[in-house]
Amino acid sequence: MEIHSTIDGMRTASRAARLGGLRVGLVPTMGALHEGHLSLVRAAKQQCDAVIVSIFVNPLQFGPKEDLAKYPRTFEHDCQLLNKEEVDFVFAPSLGEMYPGKALTYVTVEGLSDKLCGRSRPGHFRGVTTVVSTLFHIVEPDLAFFGQKDAAQAAIIRRMVRDLNSPVEIVVCPIVREADGLAMSSRNVYLSSPERQSALSLYRALQEIQRSFEQGERKSAHLIGAGKNVIVQEPGARLDYFEIVDPDTLDPMKEVNRSALVAVAAFLGTTRLIDNILLNPER
Repeated sequence: MEIHSTIDGMRTASRAARLGGLRVGLVPTMGALHEGHLSLVRAAKQQCDAVIVSIFVNPLQFGPKEDLAKYPRTFEHDCQLLNKEEVDFVFAPSLGEMYPGKALTYVTVEGLSDKLCGRSRPGHFRGVTTVVSTLFHIVEPDLAFFGQKDAAQAAIIRRMVRDLNSPVEIVVCPIVREADGLAMSSRNVYLSSPERQSALSLYRALQEIQRSFEQGERKSAHLIGAGKNVIVQEPGARLDYFEIVDPDTLDPMKEVNRSALVAVAAFLGTTRLIDNILLNPER
């Protein structure tokens, strides 16, 4: 496994792989890897000849009062996990390497970036699309792998790729959960034991919506109400949003008459977690 910390080094290695006829896959991460990240790596290994994992805690996607300073950084352990998965390259640039001087150029997907998490975290998705676009220019992957847990992010990146005619295929992989249903997240390590138990209410709420949907309910207001009733019974959880939206446009849906994304975000203490499910009337 090769580790590159410079843009020139990573670009040269990636281009050499492509010139050698290899299909290159990119898994962008901020490190603190868990089984969810590794599932993306394994999907990339199945579909690509060479796999690159980037590890970069991107300050542009953190707000001024968010957890940039304390975000978990476990680079050595991450590399051990990636080496075990037989990843070909790790790209781990410094802040100065990625953003030399004061940045003047950003990538923004207008109309989508202020929805769901973008409404609660102004500027967050601008930071995401800027760093992902930068990584695409450096690595020039054939495929890039993202997790369904960050469904809004995936929708915004898909639109960015479409609008910019980027020659990369976006692959979205299923959510990986703990045995009790909690969606895996690098931020789960922040949770105290009581908060960890309260966090399970997010998935229980989504399951309640799934049950109601399978029993024939199609009105979004009624489905969301069923989910919120689960959250409000958990005193340790403070709801940020609970919405049913179009998976591509992120626009609210009054009725689930086609594929729909049910997305929830809540605070457990000071930790903000997200989760989601997809509903499909045609199944």
